[in-house]
Amino acid sequence: MTEQDHGNTDADLHIVGVTKRFGTFTAVDDLTLTVPQGSFFALLGASGCGKTTTLRMVAGLEEPTAGRILLGTQDVTRLRPYKRPVNTVFQSYALFPHLSIFDNIAFGLRRRGIRDHAKQVEQMLHLVELDGYGSRRPAQLSGGQQQRVALARALINQPQVLLLDEPLGALDLKLRRQMQIELKRIQTEVGITFVHVTHDQEEAMTMADTVAVMNAGRIEQLGAPTDMYEFPGTAFVANFLGQSNLLAATVTGVSGDDVLVQAYGERFSLPAARCRLTAGTAWLGVRPEKLHLAPTPDAVPTGHQAVRGEVTDSSYVGVSTQYLVRAPWGDELTVFVPNSGIAAPLAVGSEVVVHWRPEHAFLIERAPDETVAPMPEPEDAVGVGT
Repeated sequence: MTEQDHGNTDADLHIVGVTKRFGTFTAVDDLTLTVPQGSFFALLGASGCGKTTTLRMVAGLEEPTAGRILLGTQDVTRLRPYKRPVNTVFQSYALFPHLSIFDNIAFGLRRRGIRDHAKQVEQMLHLVELDGYGSRRPAQLSGGQQQRVALARALINQPQVLLLDEPLGALDLKLRRQMQIELKRIQTEVGITFVHVTHDQEEAMTMADTVAVMNAGRIEQLGAPTDMYEFPGTAFVANFLGQSNLLAATVTGVSGDDVLVQAYGERFSLPAARCRLTAGTAWLGVRPEKLHLAPTPDAVPTGHQAVRGEVTDSSYVGVSTQYLVRAPWGDELTVFVPNSGIAAPLAVGSEVVVHWRPEHAFLIERAPDETVAPMPEPEDAVGVGT
């Protein structure tokens, strides 16, 4: 991202060629990125990918082995944490249990010798919707309320950048989703740069303007959440952000605005705008929710791509039913069918035709010797709604 991309860069966060090694292990590998001032930026990745180490280097809690960290034009690489215009909110909240909520929030101002802070504390309590809670202790608050206090305590210092390290990880699902909305509201209201580290794809996509997916210490892909989900750049991203059906394909040619491919003896096409390559070996990908099921080839809409198959599994998951359909070449395709109440559920063993619109597919690079799509580890892969 260049200066022309977002105008004034005086307060942007720049990570330039940063590497962090722990002995022989490289946690962050030559990382370069820019976080625009006032944005909500998410570092998304599995455990051990380097996202938290990156955050700690920005905070000053770790020192880079190589590279620089700048806030605007100020090089903060070697500055001590308390000298940086940065605050961090941790998953554990780190509130002082013996202090009132008011005193917890005022702690940073008092440490800096600011005495007349009552109005600022009340403004922060109002911002995080905890008016009237100032006299309570942390133990008297719920997890979500404690998280709001931790947020207020960080924001009252008016940091240039607020770092959030898995801030919602300790909350239950319903509260976590509520706090996602609240965090985005607060960030929009205060206009401070938020850098949010998470392994939860839904968190990143719900809140962030820009998401950077990290893998093995590097940025695998960076962009707007919708762009990355609809048009992933690699097989790793395709299966880390939700799920994808990836077919090992070979490009056979170009016809007008379409790229022609062959996979397992079947011929397919898709718009060139949905392709990251126009020659060689590739993964032809389609998201499960973009696939449809028809009883016979005659029921497939004109212009759709289609594959025959047999239903091997059916799982009811509330808003949709997840089907596994075995294709003629033996692999199973995952299909999400909305539970609209219009069609009856399909029984295991049913013969079906899986079909999709060509513009809903995507084509990404595949190594010539790859025949099975690389997948994140089971505990690392993040599905929609988890």
